[in-house]
Amino acid sequence: MRTGAKRKEAAGKAKAKEEAKDTTTTEEQNAATTQEEGTNTKSAAAVEKSESVQENHKEGEEPRKNEKVVKRQAKRTKIAKPETEAEYLSDKRNLEDLWQEVFPVGTEWDQIDMVYQYKWNFSNLEDAFEEGGELHGKKVYLFGCTEPQLVFYQGQSKVTCIPVVVAVVSPFPPSDKIGINSVQREAEEILPMKQMKMDWVPYIPLEKREAQVERLKSQIFILRCTQRRAGLKHLKLERVKKFEYCLPYFYQPFAEDEFEQSTIVQILFPTEPPVFCEFDWEFDEPEEMADKFIEAEELAADKKDEFVEFVKEKVKEGKRSNREAREARKKAIQDMSEEAKAAFQSMKFYKFYPVTSPDAPDVSQVKSSFINRYYRKAHKVF
Repeated sequence: MRTGAKRKEAAGKAKAKEEAKDTTTTEEQNAATTQEEGTNTKSAAAVEKSESVQENHKEGEEPRKNEKVVKRQAKRTKIAKPETEAEYLSDKRNLEDLWQEVFPVGTEWDQIDMVYQYKWNFSNLEDAFEEGGELHGKKVYLFGCTEPQLVFYQGQSKVTCIPVVVAVVSPFPPSDKIGINSVQREAEEILPMKQMKMDWVPYIPLEKREAQVERLKSQIFILRCTQRRAGLKHLKLERVKKFEYCLPYFYQPFAEDEFEQSTIVQILFPTEPPVFCEFDWEFDEPEEMADKFIEAEELAADKKDEFVEFVKEKVKEGKRSNREAREARKKAIQDMSEEAKAAFQSMKFYKFYPVTSPDAPDVSQVKSSFINRYYRKAHKVF
């Protein structure tokens, strides 16, 4: 009995041990299976990464050993910038801004902006430089001015500052001086241009503005002023007014100056208020003129003698100026080279007004050949 019980007990222990061993074996097998699956997953990832690297380096070099490979983003497509500037320039005419680059000599500073309030069209000036035009292939000097005129535009009439461009055909600058004159000034002044910050400078057409100026052989020169309007507030009023009284000066020795033979002098008698008049020494008498002003109560009776002496002195100055002008003209001709003589005799003046357009007033009825007291009249008006 005891022997059988012991055998049963031993058999039970052996069976339990065997079951425990089988359980351990199963767990180990399961762990091994899990580890194998993890290894397989890592290998698949490595293969995928390798394939990705190979694709990125199909057209380039293979990655170096131990080099960290970074997958680059796809290269952005470069969007071409629209050539708006080039298109804009191509739409503009080559000499379109020529008239605007020329300084309007003698225009009051507060009126300059009014000159550009309209879109004036100077295509006639541009055409003159084209083949077959009056200025084609010639050396030309341009200056500007303005002419206040009553014109009709958009249903109303009003005084408008009309821009005008004068072209001088000449192998050399027509003058390096500026005349300053007005009815308010007692005497005329002839000053160097540079004293009034003006000079002849080459005009560069739009299509050549990228080139170096010194390499260009310009045939067009414009009168330019470098005085800034912002700097006017630092100038004395008399200096500011000088700019408004400026006239482009020209001396033609071969044309007898009408002022050389003029018998008229300007009288500005300093009294309160001042007495202004023109006196012609061939037809007027100082005493008679004084009596007329006294009768009109423009001159005090006790100022008559003083006025008469003032007029006589102005007449003497006028006659002396005429004599000196004639002598200076003769001497200038004597000292002039033959080349200069030929140039002065062949000089031509052309006056350009804006052409008729819907963007600006029509000025066709107010054109004049007169330029100023120095240049006198233009040979041709456009």
